[in-house]
Amino acid sequence: MKVELKRVNNAVHFEGSAASSSVKVHIDGSPEIGGQELGSRPMELVLMALASCSSLDLVSILKKQKQEIVDFSVSTEGERREAIPHIFTTIHMTFNLSGKIDQAKAEKAAELAVKKYCSVHDMLAAGGVDITYEVVLNN
Repeated sequence: MKVELKRVNNAVHFEGSAASSSVKVHIDGSPEIGGQELGSRPMELVLMALASCSSLDLVSILKKQKQEIVDFSVSTEGERREAIPHIFTTIHMTFNLSGKIDQAKAEKAAELAVKKYCSVHDMLAAGGVDITYEVVLNN
């Protein structure tokens, strides 16, 4: 796996790309360091990586179980320590699903998706981040 990062302007706006895709990701720093709100911040991307890694498997597992997903979203919130570097100490994900979905199947699928299949979860947890999640069905 390989990614490239290219500076876009004279501030701290970057464009990231991966060899496996033509999609570009815009990354920018906080205004305190010259950021101009032209992209996501790096630590936001870490939360997005965890949420998307877990969600890809969660949706896949539920589809294999013939659960009918009408809508899906995940809200992810992380707390960071005050000391530098400002690493995450806790992260909580809320999976919001609607459709014809069995609660027990959704709970089991979330457990597998987060704790067994998500490599981002394992990397963060190995670094001491306390990661929790919940499944909310909106039927």
